[in-house]
Amino acid sequence: MSSPIPNFDAGVPCPKTGQPLLPAIAQDATTGRVLMLAWMNREAWDETISGNRAVYFSRSRGKLWRKGDTSGHAQVVREIRVDCDADTILLTKPEQPATKTTKAASSAASIPMAQPTSPKNASPR
Repeated sequence: MSSPIPNFDAGVPCPKTGQPLLPAIAQDATTGRVLMLAWMNREAWDETISGNRAVYFSRSRGKLWRKGDTSGHAQVVREIRVDCDADTILLTKPEQPATKTTKAASSAASIPMAQPTSPKNASPR
């Protein structure tokens, strides 16, 4: 079975460089918790694949962001998945701080959602 390759042609253009970027989601390998969302270009993808360490693309700086170079919180990648459209990347990693603040994703704000109404109670359009 061949490895899935992201379709960078389907990416969102970077405001600074114009190169296509795909969303890359970092997920805890044990709990399944989403740790962060970042972006990857083809170069970040290639470097992540070859080094087993998460490398992203910083839209604000317009350059590669080697996770951990400044914070010390490198992301060792355990597994990479690409969705069926090849336009989203999922990185699973061991539990470690994933963000600048080192707070766990569970401390992120939670937004309660309204319960869906049943069809008999739905308002006509």
